Amino acid sequence: MSRRRLLGTAGAAATVTAVSACGGEPPDPQEVRRGQVVGQTTDVPVGGGAVFSDSKLVVTQPQEGDFRAFTAVCTHGGCTVQEVDEVIGCLCHGSEFDVATGEALKGPATEPLEGFTVTIDGTDIILD
Repeated sequence: MSRRRLLGTAGAAATVTAVSACGGEPPDPQEVRRGQVVGQTTDVPVGGGAVFSDSKLVVTQPQEGDFRAFTAVCTHGGCTVQEVDEVIGCLCHGSEFDVATGEALKGPATEPLEGFTVTIDGTDIILD
């Protein structure tokens, strides 16, 4: 075995070992943001919501002072939802989700968006 091939094989083995030691997959953006401010209440209209792409969250306010958070990743194709009015909408394939529950209202998505809890501190929205 040549020296170059031996070093290449050793490097590949070290990479596989390092990835498996770390669990192999990076954490979800929401896990990294727990306990941190993800947005401002002033950005979330009553009856609608806002997408906070840094944390892959959509935060809604179905009624005054009632804030809900869901993953911004569509359960159909993995696109990031883009619109939040009366519904949370994914423009990739037209799926729509309920702003209060995250339930799929219009397909092709059939599964609800994963929900998260948030705490409001002044105007800060903090992911629990």
